Amino acid sequence: MGNQTSVTEFLLLGLSSDPKMRFFLFWLFSVIYTITLAGNGIILVLIWMDSRLHTPMYFFLSQLSCVDICYTSSTVPQMLANFLRPRKTISLASCAAQMYLFLVLATTECMLLAEMAYDRYVAICRPLHYTLLMNRGVCIKLAVASWTCGLILPVVHTVLTWKLPFCGPSLIHHFFCEMPAVLKLACADTRLVETVTLAGCLFTLLTPISFISFSYIRILAAILRIRSADKQRKAFSTCSSHLAVVVLFYGSAMFMYMRPGSSHSAAQDKMISLFYSVITPMFNPMIYSLRNKEVKGALVKVLQKSRVSQEM
Repeated sequence: MGNQTSVTEFLLLGLSSDPKMRFFLFWLFSVIYTITLAGNGIILVLIWMDSRLHTPMYFFLSQLSCVDICYTSSTVPQMLANFLRPRKTISLASCAAQMYLFLVLATTECMLLAEMAYDRYVAICRPLHYTLLMNRGVCIKLAVASWTCGLILPVVHTVLTWKLPFCGPSLIHHFFCEMPAVLKLACADTRLVETVTLAGCLFTLLTPISFISFSYIRILAAILRIRSADKQRKAFSTCSSHLAVVVLFYGSAMFMYMRPGSSHSAAQDKMISLFYSVITPMFNPMIYSLRNKEVKGALVKVLQKSRVSQEM
């Protein structure tokens, strides 16, 4: 250790070293990023403008859209800039900040998805108590709890990671400073950090997904007791969008963070990270809007108002 020099910056290798491929990827992810911002932004505007969407379900959806906008913005703008820059460096301080912000948003999304499952459980299994159990004050407290957990829980992982010495090489085989990729560069034993990370993932990922699974078991049992096929279909439709988002997000995140460090492949990790940090935030508003009559109705209403105002 005495003859090793601590690095002052990292070099992000990104997704490709081929100039033509980087140019193509720049435009591809520019389009994806624009769609993500526009889709989630439209969801926020519709929920804000249409009083019919001022319900607990859409309150949590607006929180999810905020998280997705921040989530994708924590990595994509830098990735786009690196596609055009010859030298893709990032300082240790910026790398640590990016890692922490990414973990904050990922943790917050985990908690929000669990709260959205609870909302659906109360709506279907305890409809007579819905307005009491899911009043505005309760919804705000749950949202604050999600953001608080998001801000606090990643502190330990981030601090332990950046207390490790980094002596070189300084090449991160990734498009952003994700923890597994950074840990590979530490010139010290990382088993403690990996153990703490695994324990954190058991809480951050498995606790919410266990709660979601329990909620949907109860929801399914309640739906099967409904005799009307139309009412069964309507109950299923209110849950299907949320379930699709849960499968997309949790499936890829658990595969990424709950594997042993030795089984991480750089190329595989980048593809998985792209899926849950870039692709999933783009699909979320599509999933909720294309399968939701209320959201589509609110969009039509806003467009009609806009057309009338232009004609006047």
